[in-house]
Amino acid sequence: MSENLWFLTEERPKKEVLQTIFQKFAKDYGFAVFVDTIRIFPILDENKFTFTYEVTGFRCNKVDKVYVKTISGNSSFTDFLIFYQKNEPTLKDEPIYAIEETKTDDKESRNTGVYQRCSKFVFIQSYYPNVKKIMLYNLQIEQKIKPTSTYIFGTRLLLTLGVEILGKKLDAKIFKPFKTIKEVIDLKNEMRKAPTGNVPILITKTSTKIEVSGRLFKSGGLSHDPNIGALSIICAVIRQLGWENKLEITQHGLEQKNVGKTNKFIQIANKLSISLQDLKVPKAEMNLNYWKYDTDGEKLGTIFIHLVVENFTQGYSIFENHAGCEKGYFIPLKGEPIPLEKYKDREKYKSGDKNQIVHIPDLILIDFGRSEVINIEGKKYAFRKNGIAELGNYDYIENNYILKHYPKFKILRTVVLYGSKEEKIIEIEIGFLLNENGQLVLGVKAPQLFKEAIKNLLDFWN
Repeated sequence: MSENLWFLTEERPKKEVLQTIFQKFAKDYGFAVFVDTIRIFPILDENKFTFTYEVTGFRCNKVDKVYVKTISGNSSFTDFLIFYQKNEPTLKDEPIYAIEETKTDDKESRNTGVYQRCSKFVFIQSYYPNVKKIMLYNLQIEQKIKPTSTYIFGTRLLLTLGVEILGKKLDAKIFKPFKTIKEVIDLKNEMRKAPTGNVPILITKTSTKIEVSGRLFKSGGLSHDPNIGALSIICAVIRQLGWENKLEITQHGLEQKNVGKTNKFIQIANKLSISLQDLKVPKAEMNLNYWKYDTDGEKLGTIFIHLVVENFTQGYSIFENHAGCEKGYFIPLKGEPIPLEKYKDREKYKSGDKNQIVHIPDLILIDFGRSEVINIEGKKYAFRKNGIAELGNYDYIENNYILKHYPKFKILRTVVLYGSKEEKIIEIEIGFLLNENGQLVLGVKAPQLFKEAIKNLLDFWN
């Protein structure tokens, strides 16, 4: 009997990403596969959602079914865990792949493109030391022709750690694993220095100690994400290349009170025996489990409506920012995808004007048949009043993006909820509720696109 493929993810599963992973799986296992039109649809039982999606359009004699389930990670979690087995995965099972997916190239951001994700690959080694680690670039804007030195250095660190890069063309003469610690130090210290006032990441070595400088203090605590990623992977690679003596972070900017037992960097520091200059590193409290099935997140509702609309109507998403997922680009009617601005005026925001923050929906769907754009705020049922209040914040995004690129479309605003055992909704601002029992509840004034999607889904199962 064939096994099943299970995709456990915190993200909204994307067809093009699933296709890339299918091809990788087939190549690694030597299986013949056929990939047709991929569809992702919710499995219903007596008209209730089972919190499992099935993927069709992938055929392989060695795979019976392909399933997707939403999970949430504890701390620093990769986007996908892939299991190849008959039964639904449990915490005791070993995944075949841990995959981090990003749409960010160093054309858009040097740090987010590589460093910010590095700590995830270091972190997972505590839980699944033998899993195959993959960084998957799902690029939506053209790849930068000449890679930055930051990107080259970060990618070579990943390769040294055994992470495979998919979805980008890499020049094998430049992008190769480091063989010695000296190579790592020389390349890092050759790179362009940080601006005056910033702490540069530099590596210095004596016979008994390696020091890595880098600021870890930000916003009142240990939370400098790009540097947490950079310092984690630099230290992991130095250990991998055989260094057993003292390894210390200097110029970190932290005080003892900033160093907590549950911080992901402290957990990594414990694992790799990293010390912090002038501070005592506490014994970390690691979570026993790397992940759990998500049974209460607001995104269970927004991802559901997103997938049902895209698989059971002609409508689709032109922007997505599901809770805890990577923010997408805004897709205009014509031209390239656009990264949304975070602030109306960055300088005014930096001067303390919090009104400059651009409020963005969790999801924007387009209904071409009815010439409607639907702005969606996702919330848990308990916080539905907050969701209704937030619908009032979308003027800027509508005037500066939606009306500019979709001038003839009517704009609707609605709330999508997850949670509770309620079977009806009274507030007219709420378009859809997926309750804890998997019941699909349409609002009194639900957008027609929602009604069409749910009707087609129910017809499919009945």
